[in-house]
Amino acid sequence: MPEAIAKAELAGLDLVEIAPNAEPPVCKIIDYGKYRYQMTKKEKESKKSQHQVKVKEIKIKPTTDEHDIQVKVKHAREFIAKGDKVRITCVFRGRELMHPEIGKKAVDKICEDLSDIATPEAEARLMGRNLSTVLAPGSKKKPV
Repeated sequence: MPEAIAKAELAGLDLVEIAPNAEPPVCKIIDYGKYRYQMTKKEKESKKSQHQVKVKEIKIKPTTDEHDIQVKVKHAREFIAKGDKVRITCVFRGRELMHPEIGKKAVDKICEDLSDIATPEAEARLMGRNLSTVLAPGSKKKPV
């Protein structure tokens, strides 16, 4: 070990321990500043290629008109095409809560329209005044 340190000092470089758990420990004579710079550069490059999955939300009401729903379906398609998940939420106001089946029908219609490119993660659930489900990119192909 002392001879390796002497060689590193003679070359004007650093002695860096690469694998401390190996027997004997593995070391390299390199410029540590340059090595650290290359490691951070490599780390940034790997982070750049990753896609962070976001959950985008589409809100409707039980009384939302058919054309407006189709516009929202179009937006949901764009989100799913980018690889994001889409939460479809039906918000009930006042007495609308007495007929949740109307909202469920609207949410199911949207899920059906997007079934070619997305799959629901779970059945639509009523939480307070909101009925919602999450659609994930990718569809389950049914065998013919």
